[in-house]
Amino acid sequence: MRAINRAIDRFCQKNRKFGIPRLMIYIVAASAAVLFISMMDTMPTDQSLLSLLAFSPGSILRLQVWRLVTWILTPLSPGLLFNAIALYFYYFIGSTLEREWGTAKFTIYYVFGVVLHLVYGFLAYFLFGAIVHISPFYLNMSMFFAFAVLFPEQRILLFFFIPVKIKWLALINAALFAYNIIAALMVGAYFSALMPLVALLNFFIVCGNDLIQFFQPLKSRVNPATINFKRAARQARSKYEGKHHRHKCAVCGRTDTENPSLEFRYCSRCNGYHCFCIDHINNHVHFQ
Repeated sequence: MRAINRAIDRFCQKNRKFGIPRLMIYIVAASAAVLFISMMDTMPTDQSLLSLLAFSPGSILRLQVWRLVTWILTPLSPGLLFNAIALYFYYFIGSTLEREWGTAKFTIYYVFGVVLHLVYGFLAYFLFGAIVHISPFYLNMSMFFAFAVLFPEQRILLFFFIPVKIKWLALINAALFAYNIIAALMVGAYFSALMPLVALLNFFIVCGNDLIQFFQPLKSRVNPATINFKRAARQARSKYEGKHHRHKCAVCGRTDTENPSLEFRYCSRCNGYHCFCIDHINNHVHFQ
């Protein structure tokens, strides 16, 4: 997993323009539109809008290729309030991950999750003749697990007034995943039972190292190269003394002398003292 993570980070560093900026805004907006139209849809179930957007291997083979993408826009339930809250939550998580990882890595993460679902659906269809109902729920929840690993101590207001840490919600959702798997196995829905694992495969591949660190004891999680930011600033000033600047971005090379209004930060996840401008502090390959 570490090798895959490094390969993804190297690709993102070399291809900074790769990806779809503000991807979750487009997905959430399109999902909201589908939700409102489906609520007004009076067609029979087999001819409704949702049936035309859902994943169906047989229909895709009959050149209804839009189903390869439109299944991620289908609502989780008929209720307006529940879907509105869910869409806002997905937007919040997705936009935060994009700021943390950068557009390229977040796009890879989401698209790879979509591809894994499609591969599983087609394998079940071609190998066993089974039609698996693919829902965006598990895909988006894998995104939530990534958020929980990166920001475990962040609090959100459950039901708008109960403060809960993200890590506890992640554990509750992990238990829900386990319950869904067991419940599906008990009724013989074996292909549905594997759907949560397919979604989590994307999470384990991209965030496996972060997950291991999350479950390590606190002492072993402390990086010996953890930065004291004041000391790092002093060392940076000493290092660049006589070179007419105090801070220089390790990615783009801009300095505080050339750009006096530009902000600079030090990355706590990099080994050593590495300075980055505000444009690259959340969008760079970490020094190991």
